Amino acid sequence: MQINRAIALVGLSGSGKSSVARALARQLGAPLRDTDALVVAAAGRDIATIFAESGEDAFREYEAAALAAALADPPAVIATGGGIVVREDNRRRLRTVATVWLDAPAELLLARLRAHDEARPLLAGPDPLARLVAQRAQRAPWYRAVATHTVATAGLDVAAVCVRISALLLADGTLEAP
Repeated sequence: MQINRAIALVGLSGSGKSSVARALARQLGAPLRDTDALVVAAAGRDIATIFAESGEDAFREYEAAALAAALADPPAVIATGGGIVVREDNRRRLRTVATVWLDAPAELLLARLRAHDEARPLLAGPDPLARLVAQRAQRAPWYRAVATHTVATAGLDVAAVCVRISALLLADGTLEAP
């Protein structure tokens, strides 16, 4: 398939952005860009260390630069960090491409995060579920504002999510069948 513009995946941690982006890029034969990986490469340290040593504001600066780089030609499938929508300049950039919000209930997100045993700032400390619920409440309006499409991922595996995204993007002209 031909990609006519970049495809960005947004959503909370655990929504499947990285897994779906990898599978979708492979399926479409498109480049894959991951803003978290770009941040780590630029900073020379992992995200948890950036937060601990430099704070969230420094991380968000790296993240904004990573998004700008990820949106460069040729069009690619882009996995973003869960908080990419916090900054208005990022939301403005995301509104220029096909942006798909991968949504799931907070309880499912937490189960996925724990299953992967990832060292995320979100899982540190007491009551990560309450933090996920609060993040969803804060960020959902921003995800809605940038999303061209929303895909509810509960009960779907990565392949099924990719099928839904492909169908939506074929219908809106982001993708062209050969």
